[in-house]
Amino acid sequence: MPKFGAHMSISGGIALAFDRLAEVEGEALQIFTANQRQWQPKTPNPTEIEAFKARRRKAPGIPVASHDSYLINLASPKPEAAGKSIAAFADELRRCAALSIEYLVVHPGSHLGEGIEAGLQRFTANLDRAIAEADTGKQVMVLLETTAGQGTNLGASFEELATIIATSSHPKQLGVCYDTCHTFVAGYDIRTPKAYAKTMGEFDRLLGLERLKFFHLNDASKGLGSRIDRHTHIGQGEITIEGFRHLVNDPRFADHPMVLETPKSDDLHEDRENLTLLRSLLR
Repeated sequence: MPKFGAHMSISGGIALAFDRLAEVEGEALQIFTANQRQWQPKTPNPTEIEAFKARRRKAPGIPVASHDSYLINLASPKPEAAGKSIAAFADELRRCAALSIEYLVVHPGSHLGEGIEAGLQRFTANLDRAIAEADTGKQVMVLLETTAGQGTNLGASFEELATIIATSSHPKQLGVCYDTCHTFVAGYDIRTPKAYAKTMGEFDRLLGLERLKFFHLNDASKGLGSRIDRHTHIGQGEITIEGFRHLVNDPRFADHPMVLETPKSDDLHEDRENLTLLRSLLR
């Protein structure tokens, strides 16, 4: 069955994310490796890195992804912003390598009015530069996240992600993270067996299902094709329980990590409820 889990806070120490995951009986983890809203964040020191690795050894088999900083825009046409983004993304890769985190999830950025084609070219060139600058080899796979396509954001279509991979100098280091809310509001339906088969068929044709390494499980507050990114709890949005039932029972994703990015309180009861519901859908 899929490995269900959640994005967890690293507050108080990065290793504590595993304790929070254990509280909700999660089997897959996503974190930020540093403050996602600062250009010069405090990063884990050697003691914290070793504590993280030691804690992970006590939870064998749990896949881990890091999500990059929200400030990073590798598609920016502004030289200063692009330069800071390249340096910050290279740092993200180095932190993942130091922590032995296998996946780094990235949004394909925003073209800021320059147009999709120019934005994709810039994103790919700057991503390649960051990968080369980080010099971490193939320790970390970069996962391009499917996006909602709000405003000038790139990555809302499978074609756009395919273009990035096809033109990158590092295609073997690139995979995809499929966000259920984002793809739904971008126009990809999964609510009926026919719609689900069509969406996954399109993904396979354009990208190949072998590229799909990680899922974000989020219901969508807004409708199909609305391009409005609003996450909500499983079964409480427009995707409906049936959409998630089709996904979690797809045998092609039987071993895939699937993590929540839904709203939560400090006691994590929402994560527990969402994960219980997801598990109840398994046949």
